[in-house]
Amino acid sequence: MGTAKNILFIMCDQLRWDYLSCNGHPHLETPHIDGLAAKGVNFTRAFVQSPLCGPSRMSYLTGRYVHSHGATWNGVPLSVGQRNIGDFIRPHGLRCALVGKTHMEPDAEGMARLGVDKVSELGVLTSECGLEPVERDDGLWPDKLVDPNYAYNRYLKSKGYDGDNPWHDWANAAEGPNGEILSGWYLGNNHLPARVREEDSETPYMTGRAIEFMEEQGDKPFLLHLSYIKPHWPYIVPAPYHNIYGHNQIVPPVRSDAERAHPHPVIAAHMQHPESQNFSMDDVRDNVLPAYMGLIKQIDDQMGRLFAWMEEAGRMDDTMIVFTSDHGDYLGDHWLGEKEMLHECSVRVPMIIYDPDSAADGTRGTTSETLVESLDMIPTFLDTLGGLNDLEHVLEGKSLVPTLHGTQDGSLRDAVFAEIDYSFKPARVYAEKEPADARGFMIRTARWKYLLWEGYPSQLFDLDADPDELNDLGATPEHAALQAELHERLFHWLRTRSTRITISEQAVRNRTGGAPKQGIIIGEWTEAETIKGDPESDYWMK
Repeated sequence: MGTAKNILFIMCDQLRWDYLSCNGHPHLETPHIDGLAAKGVNFTRAFVQSPLCGPSRMSYLTGRYVHSHGATWNGVPLSVGQRNIGDFIRPHGLRCALVGKTHMEPDAEGMARLGVDKVSELGVLTSECGLEPVERDDGLWPDKLVDPNYAYNRYLKSKGYDGDNPWHDWANAAEGPNGEILSGWYLGNNHLPARVREEDSETPYMTGRAIEFMEEQGDKPFLLHLSYIKPHWPYIVPAPYHNIYGHNQIVPPVRSDAERAHPHPVIAAHMQHPESQNFSMDDVRDNVLPAYMGLIKQIDDQMGRLFAWMEEAGRMDDTMIVFTSDHGDYLGDHWLGEKEMLHECSVRVPMIIYDPDSAADGTRGTTSETLVESLDMIPTFLDTLGGLNDLEHVLEGKSLVPTLHGTQDGSLRDAVFAEIDYSFKPARVYAEKEPADARGFMIRTARWKYLLWEGYPSQLFDLDADPDELNDLGATPEHAALQAELHERLFHWLRTRSTRITISEQAVRNRTGGAPKQGIIIGEWTEAETIKGDPESDYWMK
């Protein structure tokens, strides 16, 4: 065991925080992920800054709130002016690489304005959030998006899988009784096994690419972002994982008749989406959830393969490992499908951190209820590498190293924040909102969750008395003062984002009141009298 010189940053896509056995799922067994938790710290109150792939990942990869980095939805470019994980970590001598998904949309206009060639080394890194794309795979390749250079499709073809798009026709489709291809995009097919051989499916393939990268690195330090595209839809998995779990092992949905009868207007608009209407039906959940659970089980088995290789190669002794997700999945909770709203099942994620440093021995195998935000990752990595200095004007998260080492003085924070821009969704049209008004914000303390919906009533939940968020207290007069307090806290958070990112806070402190030292005399009376008639008052010359 020794101080980490490498970082393995593992992210799943659309993995709920409570769909791990170490986090309490009664039927889904994840022994290898549980084993990582037994070696590290399991943070059970971790939250993303937006419950949607693109904006959430940009917060992970910049260390900044969505309100600060501006990439508010999938396909919204991350400004070329934002620093990224590679910018922060690479100066410490680590090769920063990607295997898997980022959902990063480059700022092509900004790069062109600055004369950055998108195929140059700088252009590639700028386009990939500072990560060298060993293999970029966002896992969304319907027929209209077939890319002949997509490496996984080339791999499948080399294995004998035919067709222009074997990603869809084999890895994400089943086979009908007459040999017809049944697309995994459709929930009605999700109970069937994917056509691809299990060892050639996406999760084992990405695990193999990560191992290949680490083998190639040898003893050279690295940060590898291993970013799986499952258990995100299409919810289809190869045998034997498609039917490991049965209907009697599905956790009942968290929802109430009152929610459906009298929903909040924003929730009501999202209830009209097909995914919400379908996941509100028990037979749909019965068809899909065993596949969702099977995808997680396959990920856990691949974690076993990955960690076994790392043990043999000696990488468990010098590599910090993070296991997390970009957001959750409603799966019918609250009569909704997908993610994007701000309930716990959507905005709360698993977060397990293993630090090989002996200083972390005292916390191994513990569970922490510390309120954690996704943007804490970069500060934690920099603190591990000894480089978290003078970056408070850019990085809005906090290092978790003191918590990992048992030296945290007081609580890390007493609230977390998240937001959602639903302007790209049909729900905005149903709600009759303009894009600028289709916004929601969350402040969540250990007990309370306050949601501000632009143009609509706010919501309030007492998570101690109502952990399932079924009883909205937003309209109760007895909670008016509490709502006002949380509203002001949320407004203060919005007012104090780190928008001055080109100069450090320490530089501001050093420059404060320094004009007279440079010979710039503003408003003084004479050299002898800084204020007329009071020669003893020399405040501004101090």
